Amino acid sequence: MAKVTQRITPFLWFDDRAEEAAKLYVSIFPNSKIRTTARYDEATAKAAGRPAGSAMTVDFELDGQGFVALNGGPHFTFTEAVSFVVNCDTQAEIDHYWDALTAGGQEVQCGWLKDRFGLSWQVVPSVLNELLQGDHEQAKRVMAALMTMTKLSIAALKDA
Repeated sequence: MAKVTQRITPFLWFDDRAEEAAKLYVSIFPNSKIRTTARYDEATAKAAGRPAGSAMTVDFELDGQGFVALNGGPHFTFTEAVSFVVNCDTQAEIDHYWDALTAGGQEVQCGWLKDRFGLSWQVVPSVLNELLQGDHEQAKRVMAALMTMTKLSIAALKDA
């Protein structure tokens, strides 16, 4: 792993697709890279029941935010209890992240999706909090519009 430069790092447990996931994520987000990949050697592979030479952990960065992905086996899976929010300034950004992250995954509702690895994301306009903190009637209209959408539309939310 690279030298730790942030206090809190999301640590993602995958069955056996950590390297594939990290490569996909860094291809989607700007200013992203894989920093290091630690591989199972013969001893750790045997103890973990993983193939020798396969990725154990992948330390990567998404738009400056550090993450670590682990190939830890099928013991744990992702749930919607944890998700990553992608704040977008434009509809083009929403479309880009939505299309890239839903490919092979699942559209959910209200800007939520599950990617092909089962990890939950929320792709939302940066202006959403502002729209929801307007007067009470505006906030109700925005929330009602939001509830009808899967991928969010900035124009439709502003029109509400």
